[in-house]
Amino acid sequence: MKELAGRLTALDPDAGAAVRVIAYFDRLAEHRAGLEALVRGVAVLAGCPARLADAGRRVHLRVETDGRRRDNDRPPDSAWPSAPLSPDGAPALWLERAGAPSVVDAVILERAAAAIRLVLDRTRGRAPTAPADDPALVETLLDATASEQVRLHAARRLGLDPAAPAHAVAPLDGPPRVLTASASAPDEPGRARPAALPAGRVGVGPAVPVLELPGSWAAARTALRFTAEGTPHAPGPRVVYADELGGIGLLAELVVPGVDPPPDVQALEAAVADAPWMLTTLHAVASTASLRAAAVEVSVHHSTLQDRLGHAEALLGWPVRTPQGRLRLQLALTMRHLGRS
Repeated sequence: MKELAGRLTALDPDAGAAVRVIAYFDRLAEHRAGLEALVRGVAVLAGCPARLADAGRRVHLRVETDGRRRDNDRPPDSAWPSAPLSPDGAPALWLERAGAPSVVDAVILERAAAAIRLVLDRTRGRAPTAPADDPALVETLLDATASEQVRLHAARRLGLDPAAPAHAVAPLDGPPRVLTASASAPDEPGRARPAALPAGRVGVGPAVPVLELPGSWAAARTALRFTAEGTPHAPGPRVVYADELGGIGLLAELVVPGVDPPPDVQALEAAVADAPWMLTTLHAVASTASLRAAAVEVSVHHSTLQDRLGHAEALLGWPVRTPQGRLRLQLALTMRHLGRS
């Protein structure tokens, strides 16, 4: 391998370096090196700090370029080069520097991630990806009528830690999911979130212990009703977290699809039918912090927005530029959406 690396280096320095990287991690794997040794190799070879974070298996470690372990709570930057530990998993191994990875960086991440995955599977069991793979076990875990013993058995079969928090997830298209809670996002300190969500419209239940997942599932289904396609004809968020709804979530119990809508929703339907811009404009007014922000959201001048709102208020029968009127508009928009969902 050394001779091959030397020949390749003479032809292509990157190719030679890549072969040396492969040989390096193969040797570590052959000698059953531990996680810290593998991450140390990443940091030294890449010439920058390296970080491993697998929330599902509670692994968090960081190594500096001098080979010393120095963990910290700073969340990974999405601009850092990274690699997942499984083909469809979330990023778990990072190089702490911005910019696109070089060819050698990509080889370091790929080979190190493969070696780390083998160590984790050997020492801590496989990552809890089974929830997406075994709908029958997930259904049992979310069934409030099943006994605790049966649900705990299903959780263990799925690779879930009964003491670790997890989310029930309700996709619009696809079976129910159970996802382990990850560390909080930088803009949401203290609030656990799933590591990765399915694509499309998704309702997410709160993070709870495994035995409380039936309640999280009920909340996730409620949250799903508040999701939207995020288009001009169906504005709104594609992902809704149940623990962010607060009292608004109670509207889901009051609004039944197919039933005659209340007067405010009827007025809103008439206004929406009057002009193609009406729905997106009213949604922007209801969901942004100010009228100027709403004008930016719908890409119109502030004076144009004022003209539109004057026309909308005449059709609705109430003002939307006062705090009370804006709240009334928010409720009408929400009830209209729930009545259609």
